[in-house]
Amino acid sequence: MMIDRDEVCVLIPTLNEAPTIEELIIRFKNLSFTHILVVDGNSTDDTSQIARRAGATVHTQTGKGKGNAIIEALELIDRPYVLMLDGDGTYSPDDAEKMLRPLSLGFDHVIGDRLAGAERGAFTPLNRLGNHLLNLMFKAAHGRELHDILSGYRAFTLESIRQMNLREEGFGIETEMAVEAVRNGQRIAVVPVRYRKRPGTGTKLSPLHDGIKIFSTIYRLAKMNNPIFYFGMIGLVISLLGGIIGVYVFYEWLHNIEHLPLTILTVLLITIGFQMFMFGVISDMLLAFHREVIREIEMLHPPKPPR
Repeated sequence: MMIDRDEVCVLIPTLNEAPTIEELIIRFKNLSFTHILVVDGNSTDDTSQIARRAGATVHTQTGKGKGNAIIEALELIDRPYVLMLDGDGTYSPDDAEKMLRPLSLGFDHVIGDRLAGAERGAFTPLNRLGNHLLNLMFKAAHGRELHDILSGYRAFTLESIRQMNLREEGFGIETEMAVEAVRNGQRIAVVPVRYRKRPGTGTKLSPLHDGIKIFSTIYRLAKMNNPIFYFGMIGLVISLLGGIIGVYVFYEWLHNIEHLPLTILTVLLITIGFQMFMFGVISDMLLAFHREVIREIEMLHPPKPPR
């Protein structure tokens, strides 16, 4: 059974999207979506006015960044389902039904896979490479293959998004949503969607700067979701540094040159690296135990069905 359009809030975070926002809203209106919320990040163009004239509810966010826009929107939405997409015209409203269908089947979170349906020129080679590397990093750190963790086209239940502890202020919000969905054991679906070349506005994403921030977010959030990966990586780096120094010390020793301080440093680094790895193993065991306790508590006290 398909979800009633009246139960869906279409959420569109915007910043200077005047060339595309009107057409986007009208197309959703033509598809019978009546609840359209535009959260504007203090645009310097006419985005807000155009969105209001097109029939959307417009909220001007108090903070800065896409993450803050989404976090603020969650306090305003009163529909049980949310369809979220960017206002730059890269995503198609025609994919809305495809995005919502898994929610009607019991899924909690749906990710639109841009990489499967991107038109020519929508991604530069650097963007595509960066996306693949970040998705591989996510799979290694969080144990799930979600294909396109940076996608801005999402569908989710309001209940599932409110389970998440969202704090990212900027473009790292999609990554944090993916991590939180995995951490909370939510049922996640990935569906291919069309992704157009940006028709009216320039990209607000800096491939290098934002790529490093997203990489950092994936790694930092692994501390609570996959501690053996988080602490294991630290241990590996420290041990490798000790190993490199050890090779130098051994090479010099072969030439009858002794480096006692460097020898001690080598042993210390390798020992500390091994200890960090073991700390990750212990943390992973504690996390597994914690999850098992939570599951048993939920079995003893199942959530009450909504009235």
